Amino acid sequence: MPTIRRTVVAAKPVGTVFTYLADFAHAEEWDAGTVSCRQLSGDGGVGTTYENVSSFRGRKTTLVYEVRELVPDQRLVLRGENKTVTAVDTMTFHPAPEGTRVTYTAEFTFKGLAALLTPFLKGSLDKLGDEAQASMAAALARL
Repeated sequence: MPTIRRTVVAAKPVGTVFTYLADFAHAEEWDAGTVSCRQLSGDGGVGTTYENVSSFRGRKTTLVYEVRELVPDQRLVLRGENKTVTAVDTMTFHPAPEGTRVTYTAEFTFKGLAALLTPFLKGSLDKLGDEAQASMAAALARL
């Protein structure tokens, strides 16, 4: 299972960073790969769903994400799925001398024909992770 893991340190308190990232509709501001993201249902807590349209390798893809776990100021887990991939995104939040350290992990399980391409996606996924890290750092600096 391909995995992206990146860490960003923000000069903001944990509560501020968590509240911003826990509203997944903000993904279009902090995730370079996200084209649009809108809340479909829920109140922002566990069970809330979002439609996320992203661009990967020059193609747009839509995943419906669900908040699976939400521990205020500590941990957020979302699971997104469509016919070709399941993505589990986990963010953990820790106080740091500079403010807040966010560790972002995205695990991908490709399905069908896409599963056959998995070994060839490492470079593209690494690039996606680097871009997401840079865009998240920039967005958190604007808070």
